[in-house]
Amino acid sequence: MTFKSRKDSLFKSVMIAIVALLFFILYLCLLENTKTTDGVISIIITSLVLCLLLWIFFGTSYKLTSTTLSYKSGPIKGNVSIAEIHQIIKGKTLWVGLKPATASKGLIIKYGKYSELYISPETNDGFIKEILKHNSSIEIITASE
Repeated sequence: MTFKSRKDSLFKSVMIAIVALLFFILYLCLLENTKTTDGVISIIITSLVLCLLLWIFFGTSYKLTSTTLSYKSGPIKGNVSIAEIHQIIKGKTLWVGLKPATASKGLIIKYGKYSELYISPETNDGFIKEILKHNSSIEIITASE
């Protein structure tokens, strides 16, 4: 089962502002600097950053199979064995660490001995319900942030 990432208004606002700024910079570069090497390099770098941000915005998702949780957020991809997951903290935001997420108040997934992963599925409860079907021994904690 595949879950898209929830996008909160702060994330959307920041992304819209940055993308608009990059489009404006790209427009200025195209108007003035298309004949110089510096201008072409500026256009290429701005276009690559713009593509990366849009890839992260539209390409963040999570997939549950019977044995693994797969995540992807732009170029960041990985898998976590569902058998290794021992705790999920619901409604809290992880500020440091691996965060293939586009919203706050998501899920902190603790697996292995010390590893953590922060995700933000469209519905936390729906994701938890589905993952518990594959590993019912996962401890669910609701954060009081």
